[in-house]
Amino acid sequence: MLTKGTVKGIISNLVIVEVDGAVAQNEIAYIDLNGTRLMSEVIKVVGNNVYVQVFESTRGLTVGTEVEFQGHMLEVVLGPGLLQRNLDGLENDLDKMDGIFLKRGDYTFPLDEEKLWHFKPIAQPGDKVTAGSWLGEVDENFQPHKIMVPFIMKGEYTVKSITQEGDYNIYKTIAVVEDHNGQETELNMIQRWPVKMPLTAYKEKPRPFKLLETGVRSIDTLNPIVEGGTGFIPGAFGTGKTVLQHAISKQAEADIVIIAACGERANEVVEIFTEFPELIDPHTGRKLMERTIIVANTSNMPVAAREASVYTAMTIGEYYRSMGLKVLLMADSTSRWAQALREMSNRLEELPGPDAFPMDLSAIISNFYGRAGHVTLNNGKEGSITFIGTVSPAGGNLKEPVTENTKKVARCFYALEQDRADKKRYPAINPIDSYSKYIEYPEFEEYISEHISDDWTEKVNEAKTRLLRGKEIAEQINILGDDGVPTEYHITFWKSELIDFIVLQQDAFDDIDAVTPIERQKYILDMVTDICRTDFEFDNFNKVADFFKELINIGRQMNYSEFQSERFHKYRTQLDELISRKKVSA
Repeated sequence: MLTKGTVKGIISNLVIVEVDGAVAQNEIAYIDLNGTRLMSEVIKVVGNNVYVQVFESTRGLTVGTEVEFQGHMLEVVLGPGLLQRNLDGLENDLDKMDGIFLKRGDYTFPLDEEKLWHFKPIAQPGDKVTAGSWLGEVDENFQPHKIMVPFIMKGEYTVKSITQEGDYNIYKTIAVVEDHNGQETELNMIQRWPVKMPLTAYKEKPRPFKLLETGVRSIDTLNPIVEGGTGFIPGAFGTGKTVLQHAISKQAEADIVIIAACGERANEVVEIFTEFPELIDPHTGRKLMERTIIVANTSNMPVAAREASVYTAMTIGEYYRSMGLKVLLMADSTSRWAQALREMSNRLEELPGPDAFPMDLSAIISNFYGRAGHVTLNNGKEGSITFIGTVSPAGGNLKEPVTENTKKVARCFYALEQDRADKKRYPAINPIDSYSKYIEYPEFEEYISEHISDDWTEKVNEAKTRLLRGKEIAEQINILGDDGVPTEYHITFWKSELIDFIVLQQDAFDDIDAVTPIERQKYILDMVTDICRTDFEFDNFNKVADFFKELINIGRQMNYSEFQSERFHKYRTQLDELISRKKVSA
C-alpha cells in the first residue's frame, strides 16, 4: 500500500507534505497538480511532515494538493541503447520530447523499446551467478554491452535456462535464474538502480596506477592522471575549461565517454549537443558520439534536477564499468551542483557552512568522488571510471569552499590560470600550482618505468623545478630590470620558457599538435631536458633571448610536423646545429 499525503507548505521547489504513513529518506513522490504529475524526492522527514524537493517548477501548486509516495528511491533505467543518447538529469530522453522547452510533468523512457539486439549467451545452464554476473552480450555501437544479473539481487543463483543466440528486444526474457529456495526469477535486458547508492558489484577496488593517455602534454607529461583516477579543473570564465574537456573527451583512451553538463548555461550545453555529433573519434575513425552519453541540465532548470544529473551520470558510468569497460566521466561544472545543494540547504533552514554552503559539503563531494575508481570484477576482469570535474569559482577565487573541498579528495589538480589564458598560452594549466598525486605512487612509477622509461619521473620533476626557478627569476627581472640580473639568470629563465612553449603549450585546432601520443611526448621531454642540461655561453641577455626564441620557433615547428617525418627530422637537425654553435665546449 503506497503512502499518501497532502501539501502543507511551499518554498519555491521545496514542498512540505503531511503524510499518513511511513516514508523513507530519498523516496520518490509524485505531486498531482491538476492531472500533471510532478516528480519529487524526500530530503528530510520530521514526524508526520516530509520535506520533498521537486524536480519541476512548482508554479500554480497550492496547499492541499495530493501527493503519492512510490516506495523506491530515484532510479535510472540501465540497459542496451544508452550510448549516443541525450538525457536530462532524470534520465529522460531529450530527443523524444517535443517543443523548445521541456513540458512540466513530461517524462520519457530512455531506451528504444522496439529495437532488436543481437544477443549472444555467455552463461550456461547450471552456472552459479551473483549480482553483476555476465549472462550474455549484445553489440552496442561496436562496444560489447554485457547483459548482467540485476545488481539489486542478493545472494547466489543458479542459471536454470538461457535464451539461444538471436535478435530480441529489451523486454524479452533472456534467462531464468533460481535461488537456493527453488524460487525462479525471469530476467530481461534492462534493470534499475538508485542513483544515490554506489554500485559495488565487484571483488576489490585496488589503487589505480595505469596511465590514462589524454594526448594533452601538460597533463600526460607533467601531471598525469590514471585509469580510474580523479581530477578537477578549476578556472575562471574564458580560461578554456570547455575546450580542454572536449580535448580530453575526444582523445583519452576510454571505451565510454559520459558528459554531465550540470547547471551550465544553455548556450554552452547547445554547443555540446551540436559539436559532439560532428567530432571524429581518433581511435576508431567513426563518430565520437557513438560511444558518448550526454546528461544535460541547464542552469535554468530546477536546482533539484541539477543535483540529480551528476548522480545519474555516475550510476550509468558504474553500470558500464561493471562490463569491464574504461569509462571517462566529465562533469561541468561541480560548482553549479554545489550551488544547488546550497540552495536546498538554505530552504531547509539548515546551519550554513562557509559561504552558506551545507556543513556536510566536504562529505558529499568526497562520497561522490569516491565512486570513481579502478575495480576488479567478480570474474577477474577489470573496469574503471576516471572522473574529471570542472569547478567554476566565482571571480577565479581558488580559495572558495567547493575548490578547497574538492582539493582534499581529487588526486589531480589542474589549475587554469587567467594570466596564462590572457597571454594565449593554452591549455592555460598553471604548471606550478597544478599537481598529480599519482606520480608519487610506487605502482605508478613501476608502470612508467616498464612502459615509458626509467628516468621519466626524474625528468618530469626536473622540468617542474626549472619552471619554478624560471618563475622566480621572471619576478626578479620584473623588479630589477633585464640588466639588473646576471646573464646566467636569463639563461635559466629562457630554459623554463623553452619547456613552457615546446612541452606545455598545444594547439587544439591543429590536427597534429592537438593530440600527442605518449611516445612523442617522451621524445619531446627527452629533447627539451637535454637542451636544458646543456651549458651555454653568451655575452649579454639580448643574445640569450634571441637564441632561445630561435630554438622555441624550431621546436614549435616540430610540434606541427608529423612525428618522425622528413620535415620533423629537418627541424631536429636545425635545432642540433643551432645548439652546437652556442654550447660551452668541454
